[in-house]
Order: sequence, then structure tokens, then C-alpha cells
Amino acid sequence: MGRANYDYEGETVLVTGGSSGIGREIATGFAEAGAAIVVADVREEPRDHGEATPTHEVVRERGGDAAFVGTDVSDPEQVEAAVDAAREFGGVDVMVNNAGVHVTESIRSVDPETFDRVHAVNVRGTFFGCQAAANDMIDRGAGGVVLNMASISSTGAKPRQVTYESTKGAVRMITLSATVELAEHDVRVNAIAPGRIATEFGPLNAEETERSGGEGLKPIPAGRAGRPEDVAGAALYLACEDADYVTGELLYVDGGYSAI
Repeated sequence: MGRANYDYEGETVLVTGGSSGIGREIATGFAEAGAAIVVADVREEPRDHGEATPTHEVVRERGGDAAFVGTDVSDPEQVEAAVDAAREFGGVDVMVNNAGVHVTESIRSVDPETFDRVHAVNVRGTFFGCQAAANDMIDRGAGGVVLNMASISSTGAKPRQVTYESTKGAVRMITLSATVELAEHDVRVNAIAPGRIATEFGPLNAEETERSGGEGLKPIPAGRAGRPEDVAGAALYLACEDADYVTGELLYVDGGYSAI
């Protein structure tokens, strides 16, 4: 099968949680397509096994433009600061609200502090990321694309995942509501729903999946866990001009997991 060749020359992509995992792959994928990259994360160093060079430095080493902005996405002022920093490259054209945290715990025992922390990052971070990016795009008269990181947990439940799943359900609705409001301003909003992805943050083997509350016990039709580059490919498509009429979508990247 053929491969798509994307051209993002002259565009700026801001990726929250871009230092590691899926966010790192998305950032480097857009950079390889010519985009300037702003990595907004709480830490500069990657957590990926075998990786030591920060994402923005990798982009620069490969000849691209990139910057790092220390950002706690639960703080709207820090999110706005990251969007402001993108003005150095002309302003945000694509906003990827990727930063997120996960917790596995029963509804019977999760404490308010844990619940609030997960919602602060996953929901507040996404909501105010949408807000800051949309305001920047509209104020510049540029339009643009917002991509939110949802999950198969946006629409499906598993044991001991209620805190996380409640945030991803919220991300789905933020995406839909923002779509309706922002379409007239030429701002498209979509969400990506990864399944089990092989990163430092996701359980992959049978023992770990059982401990995690059942995720992965249902077979994956594709016969493998996903890779970060699978998610990056979806992001590159959703942000491109070929997807100009695609907005308000939840795109599953799960190897068919949600189909059975």
C-alpha cells in the first residue's frame, strides 16, 4: 500500500505532553513534514525507554524549528503561555491536546485528590487547550485545527477505570461541543481514540493487563498492540487539507478493538 506525503511547511504545531510516548511521536511526525514544533510538557526529558534527547532537540538536530515550554496543562495560564510562545513561529496552526494521566482504581476507593488530579490534567487541560488555541487562531484570522486525545475509554467501560474513563468521555464531549461552536471560524476539532498502545505508560503483557482491571483481555483483531506512530499517522491526516470536511469526529486507532 502507498504512503501519504504530508506538507506542513510554514505551519506551527503545539503538542502538549510532547516529551514522551505518543506526544513525542506526533511532534516528530509533524516536524518531519516540515512544521515548526512547540512542545509543552511538565518535563523536558523523555520517559521513553532508550531515549535521552528531548523532543525539541531531536527536531532541531534534524534541521527543524522547535521550542520547549514548561507547561502544567491543569493551569490555564500556563497553557496560554505555551500558545503565546508559538507566536515566535507565527502562531498555532495545529493544537494537539495530548497531555494526560491515568489511574487504575475502583470507584469504591478512589479518593477526591486523585479524582481531581486526573480531571485537572485530562479535562481542564483539554478544555483550556481548546480555548487558548481557538482564541489565538480566531484572533489571527487564520483558522486551524484542534486535535484532542480521547481513548477507547471515551465510549467503553472496563473495571477499575472509572476515573480515567470519565475524563475521556468528557474529552469526547468537549470535542463535539467545540466543533459546533468553532466551525464558523474555520477551526476544525477532532479527537483521536487510541486503543492499547505500546508506550512506557501502557500495560501490554497478560499479567499487566489483568492487574490493570481487564484491559486487553478482549482480543485485538489486528493481532498486536498499537504503536505511537499509528496514532501520529492519524493526527497527520486529521490536520491536513485532505481532511478539510472532517470535524467533530472520534477516530479510533485501536486495531479493531472497539468493533468487537
